[in-house]
Amino acid sequence: MGSGFIFDSTGYILTNQHVVADADKIEVTVIGHNKPFTAKLLGSSRDLDLAVLKIEGATFPTLKLGDSGSANMGDWVVAIGNPYGFDHTVTVGVLSANERQISIQDTEGQRNYEHLLQTDASINPGNSGGPLLNLNGEVIGINTAVSSEAQGIGFAIPTSTITDVLENLKSNTQIPKKPVPFIGAKLTAITSDIAKKLGIDTTKGSIVSNVVYGTPAYRGDLRQYDVITGMDGTSYNTPDDLIAAIQKKAIGDKVTLNVIRGGNKIDVKVEVGNKNDFEDVE
Repeated sequence: MGSGFIFDSTGYILTNQHVVADADKIEVTVIGHNKPFTAKLLGSSRDLDLAVLKIEGATFPTLKLGDSGSANMGDWVVAIGNPYGFDHTVTVGVLSANERQISIQDTEGQRNYEHLLQTDASINPGNSGGPLLNLNGEVIGINTAVSSEAQGIGFAIPTSTITDVLENLKSNTQIPKKPVPFIGAKLTAITSDIAKKLGIDTTKGSIVSNVVYGTPAYRGDLRQYDVITGMDGTSYNTPDDLIAAIQKKAIGDKVTLNVIRGGNKIDVKVEVGNKNDFEDVE
């Protein structure tokens, strides 16, 4: 069971991909109609956890897609869905935060969500795919996930993500992947034990534990066991800090990595690449 909402009066429905994944047959119950409709899956994206369905008919009541970007923390929001089979359940809360990132493990692997809205409106299994509304009755998100270890922490995919790919989902055309700046090196924090083995007197920086063949780091001659202390003259004390700085670069930017190799300080020049161009790279 799951939820969804009609956004076009001719029967186009938005829901989560995980609600309809691997379904042999999809039935949709619409209020005011005695029998469920058999829905056709038009297009879906596992990466974004979005899907568009189509049921046959006309003049269905619809919900308008609003602007999630205009919502502010503390704004009242309303969630509607089908939690545990209690259809058309309405819950109320506030927008707790935006731009949340979470990862969820399922049978197909790990789902990485970005740019999520957080709300304390009650969301339970079965709410997935249902609308999160502002007080104008406009959809600002699709209810998608909850924190099982807490109360009042639910998440919704914002309409800013949905509107960018809606036409692709309706026409079942490939959704262009957003460029992901990277260099192709696996970075690890420096422990005191590692620092001692490398003969360096600091744990600040990142040690290169692997360089993927053919990536920008490989082409730039970055090597395993290099210690990266900074980039373009700015120090980065942890791998997370350095990765975040790389991800702020544009594809094609040339950066200078400040490296300690064999006890000597050197500079390694690398051109930032697009992770999407390299399949199966973590």
